[in-house]
Amino acid sequence: MKKIPQKFDLKCDTNNVKILHDIEVQHLNYCTPMNRNLTYIILVLMGSFALFYPTPTAQAREQWKFLAKGIEYGVFHINILPETGDGKAHVVRIDPALAKLKLLLASEHDKKLRTTAEWCKDFNLVAAINAGMFQKDFLTNVGYLRNGSYIQNKRWSSKYKSVLAFAPKKTGLPPAIMVDLDTPDAMKKLEDYNAVVQNLRLIKGNGINVWEKSNKKWSESAVGIDQQGRILFLFCRLPYAMREFNEAVKSLGLGVTRLMHMEGGSSASLSIRTRDGNVDLVESYETEIEPDVINKVLRSIPNVIGVQTR
Repeated sequence: MKKIPQKFDLKCDTNNVKILHDIEVQHLNYCTPMNRNLTYIILVLMGSFALFYPTPTAQAREQWKFLAKGIEYGVFHINILPETGDGKAHVVRIDPALAKLKLLLASEHDKKLRTTAEWCKDFNLVAAINAGMFQKDFLTNVGYLRNGSYIQNKRWSSKYKSVLAFAPKKTGLPPAIMVDLDTPDAMKKLEDYNAVVQNLRLIKGNGINVWEKSNKKWSESAVGIDQQGRILFLFCRLPYAMREFNEAVKSLGLGVTRLMHMEGGSSASLSIRTRDGNVDLVESYETEIEPDVINKVLRSIPNVIGVQTR
């Protein structure tokens, strides 16, 4: 059998079937009949593996900035650009087995509203993001919310299909889960967790975008979970319609399987506090609500999800 005169690297991407086919056609004539069959089998198996286990995108392989044990921060360039700006997504990635998620509520702390920066400072948080949209009393979450034995909102919203739960009541359970309420046993799973927050669903299980096309756009803060059970705080200041935002998040290669909306417009924010420096991100745009106003001030909010070191 002649040696193949050219080396090649097999890359795993959406075109890997075509790549495999081209390699096979180009080099198959150098093989004997027996080796030709073996080569074909190997290539087919490699192609199947590449299809079902794709490598992360170049962006997802970028170096994350270490914030604390189990907590990382990265800034990603979104390929699907908005009408204005460069389209950056800020992501705090949390391993809930190594870092501690906290649900903090003004209704449990003197009814005092705080900015995400103040929540971080007052409760020793590494990062904090909105826990969800709140009602006209400026205290109560729109969806169901329970923190231990304290139930802030006992009403389950029929329109909200996504729930984040963490702080398990017993050992052997995942430290955090995100469930779709229209799946079997979802409510039963939530009974095993102390912190439960219901919000508007953006992406359901297996990374399925559930939003219809719309002309309405806003800046977005969201919380998701990836294939490894890590929690993601996502913030994008520049405006997207939610269907496009979901696709933009999926394009980052973060392995997001579920995603929920936390807030849009000027109340949404994300803050990070470390010994090396602080980051405060605030949203500015919402269709039909002062779309041309640039907001640079963190607004006080009643409820946040934060993360601490253990």
